[in-house]
Amino acid sequence: MNAKLTTLASHNQPRFQPGNLEHNANLYERVCEIAAKKGCTPSQLALAWVQHQGNDVCPIPGTTKIENLNQNIGALSVKLTPEEMAELESIASVDAVKGDRYESGMSTWKTSDTPPLSSWKA
Repeated sequence: MNAKLTTLASHNQPRFQPGNLEHNANLYERVCEIAAKKGCTPSQLALAWVQHQGNDVCPIPGTTKIENLNQNIGALSVKLTPEEMAELESIASVDAVKGDRYESGMSTWKTSDTPPLSSWKA
């Protein structure tokens, strides 16, 4: 395992644990290969994938650096074929990624006690 992966493996998140990290790194490498074929960065490919989800979907990336903003804008010119979309869908599927997103016991939206929208006052 290379040094970068070893550093990630030291994190507590299940996706970065030794049994899952190598598998998930291979998924990332597949994304990198598609991005290279498209002439874009993996980040631009991810933004383009979100953009291609439908006319009612718009990615809203956050950044604090102009260089990253310019890179994000470049994602708008990345066009994906139906075949590329299908491949990215398979890479991003819940069944493809190994390990939970968060460590056990961590509070997430799944464990929050948010009141129903109908109870909110305007």
